[in-house]
Amino acid sequence: MAIEEAGQNTQGETPDVEPTVETDEATITEDAELERTIGLTGGLAIGIGTMIGAGIFVFPGLAAGAAGPAAAGSFAIGGLVALLVALPAAELATAMPKSGGGYYFISRGLGTLAGTVVGLSLWFGLVFATAFYLVGFGYYAVDALTLAGVAVGRELVIPLALVLGVGFTVLNVTGTENAAKLQNGVVALLLSILFVFLGFGVLDALGIVGEPTAPTTLVPRGYFPILTTAALVFTSYLGFAQVATVAGEMKRPGRTLPVAMIGSVLVVTVLYVTTIFVATSAFGWERLAAEGETAMVAVGRDLLGQAGALAILLGGLLATMSSANASILSTSRSIYAVSKDALLPTWASRINLRYGTPHVALGLAGGPILALTATGRVQVLAEVASFLHLMMYGLLCVALLVLRRDEPEWYDPDFRTPGYPAVPILGAVASFALVGFMTRLSQVIGLAIMVATAGWYYYYARGVRLRGVL
Repeated sequence: MAIEEAGQNTQGETPDVEPTVETDEATITEDAELERTIGLTGGLAIGIGTMIGAGIFVFPGLAAGAAGPAAAGSFAIGGLVALLVALPAAELATAMPKSGGGYYFISRGLGTLAGTVVGLSLWFGLVFATAFYLVGFGYYAVDALTLAGVAVGRELVIPLALVLGVGFTVLNVTGTENAAKLQNGVVALLLSILFVFLGFGVLDALGIVGEPTAPTTLVPRGYFPILTTAALVFTSYLGFAQVATVAGEMKRPGRTLPVAMIGSVLVVTVLYVTTIFVATSAFGWERLAAEGETAMVAVGRDLLGQAGALAILLGGLLATMSSANASILSTSRSIYAVSKDALLPTWASRINLRYGTPHVALGLAGGPILALTATGRVQVLAEVASFLHLMMYGLLCVALLVLRRDEPEWYDPDFRTPGYPAVPILGAVASFALVGFMTRLSQVIGLAIMVATAGWYYYYARGVRLRGVL
């Protein structure tokens, strides 16, 4: 791969890559860097906070309807695939602690075409995921209002989701540190609620505080739905990669990135599997499926009465808010990184001097997110997000294999993947294979987005030569 100055486009008009400064609403393009303001706690909060929302509060009813009690196995499979990718991703992140995450790693390992497809697909993948989280928030907000005695219907789900999306976009414009502080507080409160609730739920399921209620049939739907459900719920595991998208803002990235990425996967996988076990044991998978997106509220009420329902409603609101906030932050950093390399017009990487945030990228993230949120299509939003991320994860593992083979002079990671080369090979195979278990509609939408991004490469970015890692 030729190593030249970033943003040099030999096709048609050369993008403006010179620094531009304006004093009021000041912006800086090529030479600007985001400040390193996020520590280990913030990194874990982004990873755990993003993953914990859908997996625990939106998916149990949907997953139980598809796979029965064996949905716990679906979450375990998703966690295993995520771990196989998180280990190579952590190595790449410590070698290239730059904003953009998977895009940056793949573009430097596999070249401009792969980088363009992945970078733009990651943008859309995060947009779909964020819209999914916001719709989940809308469902919980409506249930919370109903429980509080405010008579509202499901028609308010989308308006409430849109209001939250606008609010978080504005919050992220006003400063990464503000968004990170909110994320830390939300995740701490959320984990406290979950540990108390799940602790009681496990004791109840085992009969220590009641009668044992373990499900009598673990696989009522058969074994194939376990894999299709794993493909559906994989959206729950996107958070560890979103830590990498803010690598350029992490303090001491060589130490904090691996712990944040791998630690968040392990913590959340245990919470997912425990949640499905508790929910199917206490409530039964058929009833869980009938409750849909807010099934966990009914589980909370069944275990702890009205106090349990209130706790789950609060947890669901916090979790979906946390996921949406972290995803909006990560979406903007993906756009910022692609634009900074001139694969998108470089004005998209401008940084607001007042707040130190990529305000244009945040606008490009927020608009599509709101448009998709308005559709309210929960399953399609989740699966398309999973599809695009799984393709990125597979290519990320391939990029590690290529970089280890070539060992460029600049490649000096602080963390090395254990079990190399078996781990990245298994990570790539598992990621690509899981795509095959998705619904046809989600596969078609995902492939269409990837084809469109390849078309953008040939139209706009074919002449761009990426710089090395500086």
